[in-house]
Amino acid sequence: MCNLYRLSVPLAEISALFDAASAPTGVNLPAETYPGSPGIVIAAGQVRSMVWGFPLALTGKQGQPLKPKPVNNARSDKLDSAFWRASFASRRCLIPLTAWAEAEGPQGAKTRTWLSLPDQPVFACAGIWQPTAPWGDSYAMIMTDAAGAAATCHTRMPVILARQDWQAWLDTSPEQAKALCVPYRGAIAIARTATPWAAPRSPRQASARTGTRA
Repeated sequence: MCNLYRLSVPLAEISALFDAASAPTGVNLPAETYPGSPGIVIAAGQVRSMVWGFPLALTGKQGQPLKPKPVNNARSDKLDSAFWRASFASRRCLIPLTAWAEAEGPQGAKTRTWLSLPDQPVFACAGIWQPTAPWGDSYAMIMTDAAGAAATCHTRMPVILARQDWQAWLDTSPEQAKALCVPYRGAIAIARTATPWAAPRSPRQASARTGTRA
């Protein structure tokens, strides 16, 4: 399950690669993207900064409102649920990245394993987005069953889109887009590291759980 990824190229290269309008002045490219923090997406023909995760309202034991939970991953087999349906139908986006990470190892001592495509320095994962009251525009990454080398790290992986399918993901019907949500069958490079999985969190991340919405 993807809860961390990175994009290691300048924004100008992203604009050129995706034939998208440049990001507005002041948009920063984060070295690593965590749930609840800003990331870069391609939406409506533009490179845009949005928060990674749809806000899910939570309440405490006494019914008091709590800070929302960023739900950053959407299962491909649950895209017709009420939580995702409207965004999947009309607000799909591309999420550019150079690698994503999975946590491996014993509880309390998990380390980062990075997965990337050896033949594509930058690739695109399927995403959806929506405007939100608490965080502004937010996006989620689509997950499918893991295949190939990725299956050695986790049972699920992001939906990686072939370049010829980028426009189809953005513009076709939900039925046609759903057909693109399949496991990636190309080569995947695995880089296991000794870097601890836990990392400093933003104030928003520290106060909210993350996850996948059924």
